[in-house]
Amino acid sequence: MHLQHERLFKPEEQPDHLLFYDTILLLKELIATPSFSGQESFTATLIQCFLQNRGVETHRKLHNIWAFNHFYDPAKPTILLNSHHDTVEPNSQYTNDPFQPFIIGDKLYGLGSNDAGGCLVSLLATFLHFYNRDDLAYNLCYAATAEEETSGENGLKLILPDLGHLDFAIVGEPTLMNMAVAERGLMVLDCKATGKAGHAAREEGDNAIYRSLKDIEWFSNFTFPKVSETLGPVKMTVTMINAGSQHNIVPGTCSFTVDVRTTDAYTRDEILQIIRQHVTSFVTPRPFHLNSSVIDTTHPLVQAGMAMGCKTYGSPTTSDQALLSIPSVKLGPGDSARSHMSDEYIFISEIQHGIKVYTGILEMLVFYLINKVESFHN
Repeated sequence: MHLQHERLFKPEEQPDHLLFYDTILLLKELIATPSFSGQESFTATLIQCFLQNRGVETHRKLHNIWAFNHFYDPAKPTILLNSHHDTVEPNSQYTNDPFQPFIIGDKLYGLGSNDAGGCLVSLLATFLHFYNRDDLAYNLCYAATAEEETSGENGLKLILPDLGHLDFAIVGEPTLMNMAVAERGLMVLDCKATGKAGHAAREEGDNAIYRSLKDIEWFSNFTFPKVSETLGPVKMTVTMINAGSQHNIVPGTCSFTVDVRTTDAYTRDEILQIIRQHVTSFVTPRPFHLNSSVIDTTHPLVQAGMAMGCKTYGSPTTSDQALLSIPSVKLGPGDSARSHMSDEYIFISEIQHGIKVYTGILEMLVFYLINKVESFHN
């Protein structure tokens, strides 16, 4: 599928209703183009061409595309508008072709329509709406990034040094246009309980499964004393277990995996220290981890979102927001409950509403003095 028209409008010449129409066409084209994490080359090209056909200078590294507003001024603060164009693989319960976008009523179906295509094109339309404005109190950086679904090394993390100084960010994820002002982090632990192998028919060995059960029970029942005001308690879940080679051998080792959802109440090292004090199993954190995040609700970005009717909440799920060390909110059209589901869809009216809210938030920020916005940096 290819766009049937290439309106070579400059951003200021294209009416917003036509821009909205074109973003829907772009989303359909993105759906029709497989873009599993690490394999997003073709969708990156689609996004790059969409911007270039509208007179926008783009930058590219691997499968990441970014651009700045036309009147970029390094003396002004910069807002990052970010979402991702990679998808998970379609699950086996799809009844529709996941790569064949189609519309029924207000619903646009297809893989990646909700997570996060709707957010991606809504932020893109918002960026183009402001692209040629010369009266902004801030710069805009739009970044369409890769490998979000796998927390990969070649997505937003790769290009952050290239984006320059950033002051705060909107991360586009399906939130029903509610505003996540905090987000849980993620740490994965590989644990191993060690016993001694022996014959099951005799009083031999030290069963590692039994040793691991005590630790697993602790993970299930322990409550961390400090609780985050926005994210609640740290949450630990044992998700995998492996032991034994055959029925008549007492296992000498038992390994299990723990999913830890962190909050701003503890650092990663503090959580690890507490765990290791309470379990006998050997605990190894995986090399990658995603930090929790929180933004002050008095921040101009949050205040503008609330003025546009966005409710605030703490998000239990992770996103590329975890890679940012600047204040940020997670906000976008669509519903996270539809992410990764079979026959994924988004309402077209949600995208339209998303553009309206994004645009309204940024319009409000125009009226903040630069020094007031800058006071929230760091």
